[in-house]
Amino acid sequence: MKSLYFRIVATFALVALVSGIIAFLFSNLYYHSKLKDFNEKKILEISREIAYLHEHNELPMDEFLTSVANMNFQLYLVDENLQGTQYGDRFRNYDLDENIIKSILHGNTYYGISDFQSNLFVTGFFKDNLENSIGIPITVDGQTKALFVRPNVEKQFGEMRIVFSLLLGITFLLSLLLILIFTTFIVRPIKRLTKAARKIASGNYHIQLESNRSDEIGALANDFGRMAKSLQKLDDMRQEFVSNVSHEIQSPLTSIQGFTKAIRTKTVSKEEADRYLSIIEQESSRLSSLSKQLLMLSSLDKQVKSISKTEFRLDEQIREVILVTEWQWNQKNIEINLDLREIVINADEQLLFQVWMNLIANSIKFTDESGAIYISAKVDDDIIVVVRDTGTGIPVEELAQIFDRFYMADKSRNRTKSGSGLGLSVVKKIIDIHGGTISVSSELRKGTEFIIRLPW
Repeated sequence: MKSLYFRIVATFALVALVSGIIAFLFSNLYYHSKLKDFNEKKILEISREIAYLHEHNELPMDEFLTSVANMNFQLYLVDENLQGTQYGDRFRNYDLDENIIKSILHGNTYYGISDFQSNLFVTGFFKDNLENSIGIPITVDGQTKALFVRPNVEKQFGEMRIVFSLLLGITFLLSLLLILIFTTFIVRPIKRLTKAARKIASGNYHIQLESNRSDEIGALANDFGRMAKSLQKLDDMRQEFVSNVSHEIQSPLTSIQGFTKAIRTKTVSKEEADRYLSIIEQESSRLSSLSKQLLMLSSLDKQVKSISKTEFRLDEQIREVILVTEWQWNQKNIEINLDLREIVINADEQLLFQVWMNLIANSIKFTDESGAIYISAKVDDDIIVVVRDTGTGIPVEELAQIFDRFYMADKSRNRTKSGSGLGLSVVKKIIDIHGGTISVSSELRKGTEFIIRLPW
C-alpha cells in the first residue's frame, strides 16, 4: 500500500507538472493572441528599414545584405525569374507558393508570420521556414525583387533558451527536493499519531504528544492527547466501577451469609435471630436498590429507556414525594418547609419522580435530628427547583465529585448511612437528558443546597 509520504510527494509533483503544462498553454494562447502580431509588426518595420537603408547607401546589394544577415537575420532575395539567393543561415524549408512571390514582385507585402499555422508556441516562434517570414518588394539595380526577412532566433535567443531550460529544470528539481523535505515534516507527526493510536488500541493510554505547531496538525495532536487522557480516565473509572460494584455486592452478601449460618446453627437466641433476619432484610433491600439503580443508569446511558414526556403538575409531584418519605423525616423530627408554585411541566413523570425521591431522601439521611429541609419551585426563564437542608454538608474539595458513580463522602464506607453512591449519578443523568442543569453548594455542619433548572 502506498504511503502518505509517497502520495503527498506524488501529488505535489503532479501539481507542479500540471501547473507547468497549463502555464505553457496559457503562454501559447497569449503569444498567438498578442505577441504574434506585435512580433510581425516589429519584423515588418525592420524589413522596411533594410529597404530604406539599401536605397540610401552605395554598397553592392550582396555586400549590404550579407552585412545585415551578420546581425542575426535570415534573408532570402528572389528575382523576377523566381531565382533566390540566401544571406545568412539557411531556412529550414523553402516551400512557398509562387503566387505569393509574384504578388510581392508586384509591390505587395507578405505577412507570413501571422498566417503561419502552428499549434505550439515553440514551433510558431522558432520554426525558421520561409513561409514564416515577412516578404517586401525591394528595388535592386532598377529591378523589383522580393526580400524575405526573419530574425535568426537560434542565434539571437539560443543562449537564453539554454538559460530558460536550465532555469525550469533546476526549479522543478529543487521544488521536488523541497517537497521531499517538507513532506517529512507533515508526515512525521502523523506517524507519531499512528504509533500513539496503536498504543491506545493495545490499552496503553500513557502517551506524550508534545507539539509546538499551531496549525491543524498541532491541534489534532493536542486533541489526540486530550482524548488519550479522557480514555485513561474512562478506563480508570471502569476499573473503579467494577471494584465498587464488587464491593457493594460482596459486603451485604457476606453479611447475609454470616447471619444465615448463625441462624441455621440455632445457637442464637430468638431475639438475636429476629435481629439477624432484620439485618438480612435490610441488606437484601439494599442489594435490590443497587441493582435497580445500576439498571436505570445502564438504560439511561444507552438511551434504551426512551423519554415519555407528558404534562403534569410538578408541585403536586414533589408533595407526593414528601408524603412517601413522611415516616423517614417524622422519625427524625425534621421540619419540612415548602414553597411550591403551581407549575405544569412537560417531562418524563416517572424519571423526575426518581430525581425528587433521591434528592429528598439524601437530605433526610444527612440531616440531624430536629433539622430542617426547604424545598421551593418557581418559574423564571427556566423552572427552578431548590432543595436545601441543614445537614452535615460536603467538603468544598469534594463537591466536584459527588455526581460520580459510587462516590461517597464516607471513605470508610460505614453502613450507618445506607447507600450505594449511585443516587446523585442517576439524578444528574436524568436532568441531563431533559436538557437541564443541576448545581450544588455546601458548607460543613451547615447544610447543602441543590439547584435544578429545567427547560420551561
